[in-house]
Order: sequence, then C-alpha cells, then structure tokens
Amino acid sequence: MQKNRITLWDLPTRITHWALFVLVALAFVTGLTGGNLVTWHGWMGLAILGLVVFRLVWGVLGSTYARFSTFVRGPSAILDYLRGRWHGLGHNPLGALSVLTLLALLSFQCLTGLFATDDIAFEGPLRNLVDTDTSAWLSSLHRQAIWPIGGLVCLHVCAILFYTFVHRDNLVIPMLSGKKEISDPDARSATGGGPIAFVLAVAIAAAAVWVADGGLIPPPPPAPPSAVPSW
Repeated sequence: MQKNRITLWDLPTRITHWALFVLVALAFVTGLTGGNLVTWHGWMGLAILGLVVFRLVWGVLGSTYARFSTFVRGPSAILDYLRGRWHGLGHNPLGALSVLTLLALLSFQCLTGLFATDDIAFEGPLRNLVDTDTSAWLSSLHRQAIWPIGGLVCLHVCAILFYTFVHRDNLVIPMLSGKKEISDPDARSATGGGPIAFVLAVAIAAAAVWVADGGLIPPPPPAPPSAVPSW
C-alpha cells in the first residue's frame, strides 16, 4: 500500500517538546545536587515555565495536531482506544491524558518553586509575597512533586519504546522531522499556527516569565545614605 507522507508536528511543537525534555532533566540534576547549582535550577525553572505557557497557548493557536481541540477527547474515545477501535493522527486518547497531566505537574512545580526556599542559598523570586510557614509548605510540595514528574516521564519513555518495538510505530522520528508516513490517502498535513500566532504565543510566554521573575514587584527602597561626620 502506498504511503501518504504528511506534516504532523510543526516546528514550534517539536522545539518545545525537546527543550522541555532537556530542561526537565537538567532541573532534576541541579535540584538534587544543590549547592552552587541551585541558582541554575531556578533559571531552568523559569525557562520551563515559559515553555509550558507557550505550549498551552500553542495548544489553542497552533497547527492542527498541536491543538488541544484536536487531540483531547472524552471517555468514549479512551474506551475505543483501549478496545482497539480508535484510529487517528497525533496524540492518541491516552497520550492526550499524559500530555495534560505532565503540563499540569510542570505548572504546579514551577509555581511552587517561585515561592520556595532552601533556607541556605536560594529563594524563589516571589518568596517575599508569602509568609515563612507558607513558603516552607510550598517548598515541601516542590520537593515531593519531582517523583510523580519523574514517574510520568519514565512512563512516557516506556510508552515510546512499546510503540516502537511492539506496534512498529516510531514516535520519535516524527517529533524530530515533523513528517510521518501513514497508509490513509485522505489524511492531510497540519495547517494553521502561522507567524502571527507564534509571535503572540512567545509574547504571552515571555510576559508570564517576566511576572514570575518578580517583574511586578516594586524594587526595594534605596538604602539611607551613611552618616558623614561633620568634622
């Protein structure tokens, strides 16, 4: 049967996917190592927050298969998929749940990190907006949330390996090249997600990072001038 080669994943989706993979891995290393690397951990957290916000906006403004309206489906679609009766392109119904859960966990992790402190060398950029007890509570949640995130990432990798070696459906190559060969002659390449949508998504993500980094917090008042002896 002749294959139909289509554009499945647009470039912004692919860049966001791989950038999140790299930054989350580095955030794990720097966060667990601590010490001088904790400053880098904070910067990576802001970068991850920007990518998550971009992906959320791109899920509305992006191209066909990147949009939530295309791949987020209800319980009936999940049941059809589990029974082997679902056919479609892009994320399958279980994959859609994985994407939403990971974005939610990463959002939670980034937001708690903004108010966290290690009481030694690091304070989140919004730490002073909450009291000490609240910051300690959010810091504890931030530390505990790394395990469900790590578990979900491992599950994601295992699913990719399962599809590659059992179903003979390589999911990595389309996420690298953007192209996928399928047997459906009626399938069409992704459309939408043009330059204006991209610029708007980047602007919203940049604004979110600016706010998260304390952009709306007024600077502290200048220190009073030191007294100068009259003599």
